[in-house]
Formats: sequence, structure tokens, C-alpha cells
Amino acid sequence: MKNIYDLVIIGGGPAGITAGIYAARKKINTLLLSKDFVGQTGKALLVENYPGFEQIEGAELAAVLKRHLEKFKIEIDEESVIGLKKNKDFFEIKTKNLEYSAKSVIITSGAKPKFLGVPGEKEFVGRGVSYCTICDAPFFKEKTVAVAGSGNSGIEASLELTKYAKKVYILEFSSKLKADEVNQEKIKKNNKIEIILSAQIKEIKGENFVKSVIYQDQNNKKLREIFLDGVFIQIGWEPAADFAKGLVNFNEKKEIEINLLTNETKTPGLFAAGDVTCILFKQMIIAAGEGAKAALSCYDYLKK
Repeated sequence: MKNIYDLVIIGGGPAGITAGIYAARKKINTLLLSKDFVGQTGKALLVENYPGFEQIEGAELAAVLKRHLEKFKIEIDEESVIGLKKNKDFFEIKTKNLEYSAKSVIITSGAKPKFLGVPGEKEFVGRGVSYCTICDAPFFKEKTVAVAGSGNSGIEASLELTKYAKKVYILEFSSKLKADEVNQEKIKKNNKIEIILSAQIKEIKGENFVKSVIYQDQNNKKLREIFLDGVFIQIGWEPAADFAKGLVNFNEKKEIEINLLTNETKTPGLFAAGDVTCILFKQMIIAAGEGAKAALSCYDYLKK
């Protein structure tokens, strides 16, 4: 007979880990499913706004959070969820390899990188196009690269790349930088970085590897070409919750709509927390708090 859990948590970021810790402390029979414990936290170069750590690398913070979770009695499977449905009183959770049943579910699956959607992007993934600076920056030693996007993730990626690359272009679609002022000041002091505003990337070109990027100057609509060796896509994230279709309502940003007081979705027993939801601010510390709130709400649900 298949084991039925009281709770299955989908996702291993700050929201999921915190939900797991709170669920374990409430003695809820819990399974946490996550393909890994890296996510956005682990890919952050440096974290300076998480209380308790004046400064910590994202990968180290992700590892610290996971170690904290593992101190509690909670089952963990490193699986990617591909399906979720509800049959009468139980949820059925499907991964690539297994199926699980649970009385309640908390979705904390976070977000996935947005794509530019231009010719050459998919063709050159792993051959000059990258979405992970920490993973791939060392391969571009003494080379020229571009970063698409000037939000905090784009600026941090650019700064990391200057440790290896000889030249870094920041291509921003809008007419001004989007990052926090603190990060903007850092790049303005770095002579390896050149900022190009009002630049819409039209195509990534190459042969076996990336050779250039074509962008349109939004001011005069002229096309320009930059010869380079790599393009790092850092234009933001979108919620990763396609598996929950039919059980939740999505807003125009594809975020799960929740009751902001309880984190419950439109389906009783199904909760969501963190960047996958419609909460206004996407921050690690906020995601952690939302995970705690979801777990406590779930505990109240299970008691009833």
C-alpha cells in the first residue's frame, strides 16, 4: 500500500526549507521534494541582506539552510515534480520516477529563468549562451562577453564575470539601469564594464560557438553588432508551477494567487509560498517567512 503523507512540500529554496522545519517541529509526517537545493539562492553570487549573515555566498547560504533542515525528522527526495492532482481527500504528486499521496501540499517551487526568445539563443546554450554565471564564468577567461539585463542579478553577474573576462557589456532594453543603487555604483567604478542602454537584443550569432550579438538601438532603430564569445541571460525569472494547472488560479504574471493571510490556494489543502506566488516582494527572507506561514496554516488545516 502506498504511503500517504500528511504533507508534501514541493521545492527546496528558503520557503520550502522553512516550511519543512516548521512542519517537522509540529510533528507533521512530511516529505520534501526538490530536484536540488540550489535554486535562486544557490546561484546568487553574494548575499548581504539575509539577517544573521552580514555577507555570505549564495551557494554557502543554500547549504546552511539545507543542513538546518536535515537536523529535523523529515523525509527528502531529490525529485522533480511534473504533475499534481487531487482525488477526493488526497493529492497525487507525480515525479519523473515516482508517485506520492498526501493530505496536503505546499508549493514552494520558486521561479525559473526567463528566455530572450531570439534566434540563436537555444541553439547556443552551452556553447556561449548561459543562464548561470557561477557555473560558467570561469570558462570565459580573457574573453569578451555580454550580459542581457541590468537588474540586480544582471549587475551581480557582470561583476562576477569581470574576475575572468577582459570585457563585459551590459545590454539593457530600457533607458536606465534597474538594479539597486548600491549595485549600480559598483559597476560604474569597474573599467571592464560598458553599459549600453535602450538595446534590444535581436539575434545571437555564431558557428560552433557564439561569435556575436545583434541588438537594435531603441533610440534610432539601427541594428548594431558586438563581436564576443558569450552571452549571459539575466532578464529575470518566472514562476515554476505549470504542474499545478487546474488546482490554482494564476495571475497575469503566471504567479499562484493565494490568500495572503493563510497562503491557501483555491483548492482546500493546497498552499503555496515564496516567489511562485503573488506576493509583492521577491526576497529570500520574505520567502522564508511565507514558508513558515504556509506550514502553520497547513497545520491548522490538518487538525480540522
